[in-house]
Amino acid sequence: MARSSTKKAARTANPLPEGTLEVGVGLVLAGLTAYGFTVVAARALGKTDYAPLSVLWAMVFLAGPGFFLPLEQEVSRALAARRALGTGTGPVVRRAALFGALICAVLVGGTLIASPLVVSKLFDHDWLLMVGLLLGMVGYYVELLFRGTYSGLGRFGPYSVVIGAEGLVRFLICFGLAIAGVTYAGWYGLALGVAPLAAVVLSLRGQRDLVSEGPDAPWSELSSALGALLAGSVLAMALVNGGPIAMKILAEKGEDEKVAAFFTAVIIARIPLFLFQAVQAALLPKLSALASAGRFDEFKIGFRRLVIVIGGIGFVAVVAATLIGPNAIELLYGSEYALGHRTVGLLAAGSVLFMLAQAMAQAVIALGGHTRMALTWVVSVVTFIVVTAAGNDLYLRVELGLLAGSAIACLGMAAFVRQLVRGGALVHTGDLIEAIHDFGVEP
Repeated sequence: MARSSTKKAARTANPLPEGTLEVGVGLVLAGLTAYGFTVVAARALGKTDYAPLSVLWAMVFLAGPGFFLPLEQEVSRALAARRALGTGTGPVVRRAALFGALICAVLVGGTLIASPLVVSKLFDHDWLLMVGLLLGMVGYYVELLFRGTYSGLGRFGPYSVVIGAEGLVRFLICFGLAIAGVTYAGWYGLALGVAPLAAVVLSLRGQRDLVSEGPDAPWSELSSALGALLAGSVLAMALVNGGPIAMKILAEKGEDEKVAAFFTAVIIARIPLFLFQAVQAALLPKLSALASAGRFDEFKIGFRRLVIVIGGIGFVAVVAATLIGPNAIELLYGSEYALGHRTVGLLAAGSVLFMLAQAMAQAVIALGGHTRMALTWVVSVVTFIVVTAAGNDLYLRVELGLLAGSAIACLGMAAFVRQLVRGGALVHTGDLIEAIHDFGVEP
């Protein structure tokens, strides 16, 4: 009785959902160290050698979170449900591990088949960068499986360790290489690959009984809509990370310096996405609580306010990026990476529209529109490809492609939210609670 009263008092003193503060600390550390990695590597390598590393960065975060974030989300949801019922979690973890291993095998196998083309065209014949990409794929499979297990079991301490340790390990390796005077991009690429695996090892300290025996888990226990969630995740990551890859593909011989400079502008333009992760820690838990209590009218009002907040932050960010973005690039990365105001401004506008689209995509998922969500991302990626292919100016064609693709995603998600609400779709509370806690992308 006394223990119950203590727990109740703790929840009253801290109105945020369990784990919010721990995860928030991990996200802040991950964001800061990600920016630190890009700055140190850029200054250590110079524009020419930094270009293929920037492409690797985009490819790792496309393939890793893109393919395996839905796995984390579904494992977390399924384990939380079993934990609430007091049933064993082992069968779900084993089934999820098998499913993730199959995805990882296909991804690694396909990459190996395409490796000669990828290494020659995107990595400037640096095979060590390919090793970093393959390690990153395997590493994110393992990391996100463990993250889903930790969050599903309510172990937010090790969950936060995984998030923060990944960025910290990556940065420390990068910093050590720079101090040692290493100017070969491949070694920095290995840091991207080994960081997720190292983070999992560090998080396992003191952990016991991660899985327990229980009834068999059918495939449907993970999700009946896992295919649509996977497609949507991959396509969203393809859009937000497609700029540097497109730049490298379209660049003529001798234009690697433009690719490197473009990537620094992308990083600066994504600061609004990083800042929004701080906003979500304050706003999203309240929306989750409203959904859990079935107070959907209040949820709709709160969600509308959330979109307004994102738009407000975005407007300020676009203005700031346009005015001072080039100065920030020069200050952080060096004068050799400086770009014009237009480039940073357009990239910031695209990032804000992507952020809005991502927010509304969660509402589409919560309303049961998984397939609509995935199709919207398909159209947005196709738009990005078409617009980028149609231009001539290397910078402008990619900038407009990202802007147009994000705008289409934003408009499409908004239209489907409106359509589903007017059609009387019911909010799927489980999908909603999982979805609204998974905003944000890497810098």
